[in-house]
Amino acid sequence: QVQLVESGGGLVQPGGSLRLSCAASGSIFSIGAMEWYRQAPGNQRELVAGIHIGGSTNYADSVKGRFTISRDNAKNTVYLQMNSLKPEDTAVYYCKMAVVTRDLAYVDYWAKGTLVTVSS
Repeated sequence: QVQLVESGGGLVQPGGSLRLSCAASGSIFSIGAMEWYRQAPGNQRELVAGIHIGGSTNYADSVKGRFTISRDNAKNTVYLQMNSLKPEDTAVYYCKMAVVTRDLAYVDYWAKGTLVTVSS
């Protein structure tokens, strides 16, 4: 079994910054893509950013130039640095990891989500 635990959400003023973290633990052989999604009230969940095992990244157009995704493979952790936050960034943020377990099963795991609120 694999667990993903997020941290770093909270309330921030427009223009401010937050850093989200998501750490995986458990029966892990390796981790491929690590991604951040978000879901605002009344909206569908959307991909915010992704980082592949080789380090290549992709971003939603709405966050390009403001958000940076990174990963620490030794710690099985992915980060999302969010700068110049806007009210429309308010959402529950979820991390997702493509995990190869120790018994060589390929499974996508999701964290429970962390709330980010951008408001004055």
